[in-house]
Amino acid sequence: MVDLKRQAELNDAIELLYFAYRGFTDGPDRILERRGLGRVHHRILYFIGRRPDISVRGLLEELAVSKQALNAPLRQLMEMNLVAAVPGAEDRRVKNLRLTAEGLKLEGELTGVQMRHLQAAFDQAGPGDEKGWRAVMAALAQAARAGG
Repeated sequence: MVDLKRQAELNDAIELLYFAYRGFTDGPDRILERRGLGRVHHRILYFIGRRPDISVRGLLEELAVSKQALNAPLRQLMEMNLVAAVPGAEDRRVKNLRLTAEGLKLEGELTGVQMRHLQAAFDQAGPGDEKGWRAVMAALAQAARAGG
């Protein structure tokens, strides 16, 4: 059982995380909205951008979403010429995904906004606090991957 003081501290941490995430996603959300896109499209663009030629299956695993959840937004990105699917070199039935030139440009704009946001926060907090933040984020990511 968590004592009341610790419970209040954790509630404060939850609120900080909520408001930080809202601020972190606000700029990209506005850019995406102008194109009729949302955060799921951003996640797809981001991970294809970091892992060019990722298979559809690999992207499903990376994002931890169902095929049904990925299908419509990925198809939309392909129809908008932001993502291209190319047959795999070893198995032509496998579709590998990569960003088109227009997709690279949009993904760079979205990620650039978030990089500037993080850089400003890291500059303000200092290197020691950045290291602590990274440790907390890594622990949260590891727990999420483990399903808890």
